[in-house]
Amino acid sequence: MSNANLEAQTTNMDRARFNMVEQQVRTWEVLDQRVLDLLHNIAREDFVPAAYRGVSYADTSIPLEDGQFMLPPRVIARIMQALEPQRMDRVLEVGTGSGYLTRMLASLCAHVVSVECSATLHAQAAARIKAQGIRNVTLVHGDALRGWESDSPYDAIALTGSVPELDPAIRQQLKLGGRLFAIIGRSPAMEAVLITRVSADEWSTESLFETVVEPLSGAEEPRRFRL
Repeated sequence: MSNANLEAQTTNMDRARFNMVEQQVRTWEVLDQRVLDLLHNIAREDFVPAAYRGVSYADTSIPLEDGQFMLPPRVIARIMQALEPQRMDRVLEVGTGSGYLTRMLASLCAHVVSVECSATLHAQAAARIKAQGIRNVTLVHGDALRGWESDSPYDAIALTGSVPELDPAIRQQLKLGGRLFAIIGRSPAMEAVLITRVSADEWSTESLFETVVEPLSGAEEPRRFRL
């Protein structure tokens, strides 16, 4: 690729990133300037499979390996805004996926533990995170639908796909005052919620918005009794 073509491609991506923030994200009630700055400054295309690089900033889910998907930018932004990660926070991410949200969380908190059940996605995300010189992330290949107790408790937990129901065990891994973001339900009706631990045995739940996103790998429908 010539230098002129490379410069043109870079300019197009920069413009697409700006339009994403201004037209998709800001208009969807994302006003946290820290989040908006991250979306401007982190190149989303570096986390997108090569075949889909051209739609890095589209308002859509992007297919990943092993039947998983990268969340739309506006949903990523709402996750970040809801969790309000702080400089000393320890965060659990359930479902590393492409590593894009991992990268954003790592920019604002002390440490991210990110667990991915797909060996392929785990390896790809590890390569991307290493290439960007990010050191405050622990990437784990495993299943964290019930949380990741060995590194708990956490100041914040993010589930990066939907679940039919939230396993109660994962709430127990929050610190007092800790926040958990999850999208709960079944298509076509899912609800994004923020759960906050208010005492040893109490949690508050705030409804954030309605949406439909792909389920986390392994988040199967609960068994139902049949007569």
